[in-house]
Amino acid sequence: MGLTTIRLQALLLATACLPFWMPGAQAQKAPAAKARAAKTSTFALPYEKFVLDNGLEVILHEDHSDPIVAFATIVHVGSNREKPGKTGFAHFFEHMSFNDSENAPVGANRKLIEEWGGQRNGGTWNDGTQYYEVVPKDAFDKIMWIDSDRLGYMIKTVTAEALAREIQVVKNEKRQNYDNVPYGFTNEILRRNLYPADHPYSWTVIGSLPDLQAATLADVQEFYRQYYGPNNATLVIAGDINIADTKAKVQRWFGEIKKGPAVKPLPPRPAGLTQVKSLYYEDNFARLPQLQLVFPTIQQYHRDTYALEILAQLLAGNRSAPLYQILVDEKKLAPGVSSYQLSSELAGEFVLGVRANPNVSLQQVHAAIQQGFQRFETQGFSDTELARIRAKVETDLYSGVESVLSKALQMGRDNEFAGDPAHLTKAAKLTQAVTRADVLRVYNQYLKNKPYVMTSVVPKGQQNLVVEGAQLAPIQQEQVVAGVQNEAVGQGAEAQFEKTVTKNDRSEPAFLKTPLFTMPAVWNASLTNGLKVYGIDNREIPLVTFDVTIPGGHYLDPVGKAGVAALMAQMLAQGTARKTPAQLEEAIDLLGATISVNSTTEEIRVQARCLARNFGPTLALVQEMLLQPRWDAAEFDRLKRALATNLKGQEANPGAVANLNLIRLLYGPNHILGTPASGTLESTAAITLDDLKAYYNTAVSPSGAAFHLVGALDRQQVEAALQPLATQWAAKPVAMPSYAIPAQTLAGNVYFIDVPDAKQSMLYAGRLGLAGQDPEVTKATFANAVLGGGSSGRLTQLLRIEKGYTYGAFSSVQELKERAPFVVSTSVRANVTGASLQLIRQLLTDYGPTFKEADVEIAKSKILKGNTLAYESQAAKLGILRRMSKFGKSPKFLEEDQAKLLQMTLADFKSTIGSYMPEKELVYVVVGDKATQFEEVKKFANGKVVLLAPNGTPVK
Repeated sequence: MGLTTIRLQALLLATACLPFWMPGAQAQKAPAAKARAAKTSTFALPYEKFVLDNGLEVILHEDHSDPIVAFATIVHVGSNREKPGKTGFAHFFEHMSFNDSENAPVGANRKLIEEWGGQRNGGTWNDGTQYYEVVPKDAFDKIMWIDSDRLGYMIKTVTAEALAREIQVVKNEKRQNYDNVPYGFTNEILRRNLYPADHPYSWTVIGSLPDLQAATLADVQEFYRQYYGPNNATLVIAGDINIADTKAKVQRWFGEIKKGPAVKPLPPRPAGLTQVKSLYYEDNFARLPQLQLVFPTIQQYHRDTYALEILAQLLAGNRSAPLYQILVDEKKLAPGVSSYQLSSELAGEFVLGVRANPNVSLQQVHAAIQQGFQRFETQGFSDTELARIRAKVETDLYSGVESVLSKALQMGRDNEFAGDPAHLTKAAKLTQAVTRADVLRVYNQYLKNKPYVMTSVVPKGQQNLVVEGAQLAPIQQEQVVAGVQNEAVGQGAEAQFEKTVTKNDRSEPAFLKTPLFTMPAVWNASLTNGLKVYGIDNREIPLVTFDVTIPGGHYLDPVGKAGVAALMAQMLAQGTARKTPAQLEEAIDLLGATISVNSTTEEIRVQARCLARNFGPTLALVQEMLLQPRWDAAEFDRLKRALATNLKGQEANPGAVANLNLIRLLYGPNHILGTPASGTLESTAAITLDDLKAYYNTAVSPSGAAFHLVGALDRQQVEAALQPLATQWAAKPVAMPSYAIPAQTLAGNVYFIDVPDAKQSMLYAGRLGLAGQDPEVTKATFANAVLGGGSSGRLTQLLRIEKGYTYGAFSSVQELKERAPFVVSTSVRANVTGASLQLIRQLLTDYGPTFKEADVEIAKSKILKGNTLAYESQAAKLGILRRMSKFGKSPKFLEEDQAKLLQMTLADFKSTIGSYMPEKELVYVVVGDKATQFEEVKKFANGKVVLLAPNGTPVK
């Protein structure tokens, strides 16, 4: 539940839970023999497809690279099927589907899957709803049971109490992700003005609070009967499966589900905008002005969408793009500009967005965009620009379907909406086939002199920054009230119903044989300059992911100038001594590669991803960036302006404010980690280019550094390619500073930061824990699994499932060389702030004493089985290598950790919880509406609350 953009088909999702199917079957053959997807010379998505008698379309894809299986169910119903007055219902029904069903135990959908080592979630967008799981293969039959029960046998279990609770959860999601964040109402304004009132896209996927509050049991039942028939869905099963066995099990579990009524397809319906509309609103949370322009375009899978996606890159996708040149380089109005094509089932949208620098007039931004269009029309674009975009297609193709889950979701959506599970292979060809004439044609057809909707969003009190002539957009905002009012909800009694009679037994199946995680083979070496090398030869996709990790990062920032390392890292990506920034960017793009340079708490990291065949030239660019920095003064000025803009913007993020202040309180003002790695407005103001050079000269060395690589290359190939780096990067000693951890005297203190009219309260609590080298860190991580590790943890089960106070609640044990925090965090609706704090305190106080043998088994199952899918991707495997080099872990450390976990007893868990998670030692930070919630927080704190400003200074 929370909206994210899926870029492969540009689907706008409202994700459903935290983070985050053969005698009777009608066989249908896909084009080419045996229903196999057509192969291309470089890429294919092989599958088998068949259709059950009840209309369910089933796609099977074999991938035996890991002992895991992914399930994706795509239901062809989204917010475009809703009625005015019932907005948000498709997404709300998705939430309800995760509750109970006739044959699975209460809470199975939300709790058991994670306890089996799996992951599950869902999402709703304009056109559809998806449910998915990825699990170790021993839970294969169990997911068949749960998924089929959800699709065919859940409606009888819906109760009035469950409905009331889920209404509160969805309202919490809306507050947390839309009402209580900067620019959260922008999409609502755009939709209302881009489409006519009777258009299915004229309202948001999340819907309105009054509509959500008005949802009834009858609404839920009607929606299920109308749209949740198996004949309106696609099921994809991908991973370590046997095709024949899986077909039989799909028929056994899904074949008896009753067919639903036919759902008539909706025809494409463009927005039909006839004039420019300019709207504005003053945002209570925004700290920066933001301008968006949205042009109506064409629906998904239309050939023009591929040209529009390329047009978006040509207009704003790199340093050579006219909008970037004018807005960022020349006029210095903003740190960046974005452009993309959003394609949906009925219509499309071309979106331009600029979050400007503080106090910049959006009238100037709008004029600069028009100037950028004019430059595009007069100067055009080069063949090299087209080649850059095409070069990325193959890399993006493999990256987008690297995991079995990503393949299952992509194939399911493409089957349901395009009728072709392997449409992605066609999309890649269609993108490659886009010509110069195609790009110019879609520009003229959809953008040039065409009407659009424009929104000017400015900080409260800065109406002077809006575009001239903009009209005030009416916004329906919830009023913050003190007290819980009538919104207190609970689990409620289980539904009483007569089970549906089925031919097949629908009781819980047993686990299959348990797969145990085994570490991939790791090779390591050491170069002559001291650089350590770690590699994993992984041939699942023809890509490599690699990095150079240099110790230091923020930890080596000069005292009083936090942010130097972060700026220095960014400078390394702004060209080289031999290449301008634009030339470097072009060289990277032409390889279809990505290269980034970042500073973390304790490292500088240069990371890259490319096709295996392009490893050599990509590594050469990394070496050039690392050893031949450009130190361009103009780029430094640009980065510093962008940093100031971003830091200003963070002031509006309640979660960032809460975390920043908690960390400052734990580490104190004299420890470098008491200041964020990006710095503050104060610490970065005096940073100069000479500071960056000094950092580079003293801290960037192969001494203690490591090179990590995962991908389709062997050790000999990697070591040969690294020889120039070994000979040209000279070693030098790097002195690491030592900071004293302050005495932890703030335990039990409560701090409050006021955000007037906040609809949610951010609650953070934490204490300093252990350093990463401490062997007890592993035990603390294990002990946290049952408390706050995902949606099955006690925190979410209590605050979301039982109470309906939040969208999610979590806890984490962090891992650094320095002592790192243990943190509990959540965002709750404003009027249950005090009640939520009390519940968190009680839960943490009781965690150790109430930890039972059953919890020991749950923790072991979650971790041991979860490891089988936790390290599937190249990025995850790269994380294994990083932990090995940073903490001196053995090549088998994860297996050793598993053995340690298996040996842990109930007494071990209780001891670990008592030592490292004691509630009485936590420091609490609350970010919320002081006018309505301060008194409740004072009750929790026995009257002792310290008021802080967002930057951490005390407020008198």
